[in-house]
Amino acid sequence: MSEEKNMTALEPLVKADDLCKFFQLSRKAILKAVNHVNFEIRKGETVGMVGESGCGKSTTGRCLVNLYTPTEGHVYYKGKDIQTYTKSEMMKFRSEVQMIFQNPYASLNPRMTVGEIVTEGMKLHSKMSDAECQEKAEALLARVGLNKEHMSRFSHEFSGGQRQRIGIARALSVDPEFIVCDEPISALDVSIQAQVINMLKELQQELGLTYLFIAHDLSVVKYISDRVIVMYLGTIVEEAPADELYAHPTHPYTQALLYAIPVADPHVTKAKKRITIKGEIPSPINPGECCQFADRCPHATDLCRAEVPVRKEIEPGHFVSCHLL
Repeated sequence: MSEEKNMTALEPLVKADDLCKFFQLSRKAILKAVNHVNFEIRKGETVGMVGESGCGKSTTGRCLVNLYTPTEGHVYYKGKDIQTYTKSEMMKFRSEVQMIFQNPYASLNPRMTVGEIVTEGMKLHSKMSDAECQEKAEALLARVGLNKEHMSRFSHEFSGGQRQRIGIARALSVDPEFIVCDEPISALDVSIQAQVINMLKELQQELGLTYLFIAHDLSVVKYISDRVIVMYLGTIVEEAPADELYAHPTHPYTQALLYAIPVADPHVTKAKKRITIKGEIPSPINPGECCQFADRCPHATDLCRAEVPVRKEIEPGHFVSCHLL
C-alpha cells in the first residue's frame, strides 16, 4: 500500500507537454509567446517561474488553466489532456484549477460587492444555499485577513493589498487543488508583500494546495518555491530544485539573473563576480530556430546561432538547455 501511495505522489498533477502558444499578428508575423515548453508540477509542491517581462510566464499560466487554448502541444491535468474534456469534466476542472491575477485593480468586477465576487463561483459549482454560500464567504474572508463587514463593500473601497486578498478568497471559494499565482505581489507595497506570501504558504499547508508561482522577485521565489523554472523568450532555459538552482546556476542567463539580486552588504556585492547581459531582448515575432539567448550570451558559438539546444539533465532534477554543456 505504501508503494502505491509513493507512486501516486510522484505522478504530476499538471504537465505541459511540448506546449506552444502563438499569436498571429499579421499574415507573416507570428508572435511565439510560448515555444515548445515541457515541465511537470507534482501535487502539494510550489513551482516558481521566473524571467524577464515578455518571456511567456503569464501566457504559460493562462494555458494551464485553459484561459488560452494551446496552439500546439498539450496540457495534462491528473493525467488527462484538458482539450479532450467533456462539458461536465471541464466544469469540474474549472473548480479544481484557479488563478490569482497580477493586477488586483483590474481583476475584480467594480459593479459587484465583495460578497458577490466571492460567492459567484460557489453558486455556479456547488449546490449550496445562499445562506451557506454567505457563511463560507465570511469564513474565507476571515482566513485571508478581512472581516465579514467587508462583504457589502465594493472593490474600489479597498487598498491594493486588501483587493489581492479578495482575489485569493475568490480563488479559494471553489475548493481548488491547483492555483496559478500570476505575480500576486508585484502590484503591492513591499510592506504588504511578505504578509501575502506568508498567507499563501499557510493556506498551502492547511488545504494541501499546489502552486505555480510566477514572479520577478527572485528572493521571494526562492523563499516560497520547491522547484524553479527559468524562462527566456518563450522557452525554458533551466529548471532545478530551488536550493540547487540558487547554489549552482548553470545557464548563462540564470547566472546573470541571480547576480542581479540586490545584496545589502556592499562588501559582498563587490566581491561577487560581475555578470552582465548586453543588448536588448530579441523580438518574439518569428524567432529563428536557434538558442534564443545566443545574441546576448557572452559564450555563444556558431552552433548556438544555428541550432536549438537540447534539454539535458546534468544533475538529478536539474535540467538545462545549453549547447555549452
